[in-house]
Amino acid sequence: MTPASVRDGIERALSCPVAALDRMADGHNTVLWTVRLGDGRRLVAKAGTGLEPEGFMLRYLAANSSLPVPAVHVADDRLLVMDHIATDGGITARVEEHAAELIAALHGIGADVYGFPRDTLIGPLPQPNDEDADWITFFRDRRLLFMARKALEEGRIDAALMAGIERLAGRLPDLIGEPVPPSLIHGDLWGGNVLAGGGRVAAFIDPALYHADAEIELAFTTLFGTFSEAFFRRYGEIRPIRPGFFELRRDLYNLYPLLVHVRLFGGSYVGSVERTVRRLAG
Repeated sequence: MTPASVRDGIERALSCPVAALDRMADGHNTVLWTVRLGDGRRLVAKAGTGLEPEGFMLRYLAANSSLPVPAVHVADDRLLVMDHIATDGGITARVEEHAAELIAALHGIGADVYGFPRDTLIGPLPQPNDEDADWITFFRDRRLLFMARKALEEGRIDAALMAGIERLAGRLPDLIGEPVPPSLIHGDLWGGNVLAGGGRVAAFIDPALYHADAEIELAFTTLFGTFSEAFFRRYGEIRPIRPGFFELRRDLYNLYPLLVHVRLFGGSYVGSVERTVRRLAG
């Protein structure tokens, strides 16, 4: 979308003139804009393609959880308009503790099955959520093998690595053991999606939600160093973390976001997948 079409879309949807529109950042298939309306309100607009699921997920979290997320004003395939969230710093220990309380509460929202009534996105990539009563089957088919096969089709991984991932998939019952009941998760919990202000979490953005074993979310928070000891100490006080998570299942579950990054970026992420598969595939 051109700046003029973004401006026009906002003005038609909100019945308010746009006083300023400034380009903030470019994503994989989107452009992010800061918006100041004529009445003084500050918003953020994302323009591109395939944006409706993100708006749906933010609205779902706002309606069905206590997780702080930006209010959504427009959500169609090409334009997403949200409240601007004021921030004033990075993720400190106090922010981690607050995040732990919020995420533990989110994980306390249960469901009868794993998955979600509709497919969602992780970043720009489709994320299938066909529901299943068995977590190991869901993780194997809708997460690990789905993302690996897409990476193979796109030439991001080779047949040898795919064979290793398939061997690993056969070992999932032994590696995972007895799963816990389904929890609602944010699904894309890294530092860029956690906005902080005043020593607290101001908002979580860019969800990839579904119902899962909550450990897959906890694992993702360690992949890029988003959260550390302060988060896990406070989270564990509210929802105890089962033995074996840090030693084994964290790396297993991080294969999914690593494969997402393999598809998006390739490069060193392939090596990370290879090392985990060599360790766990047997």
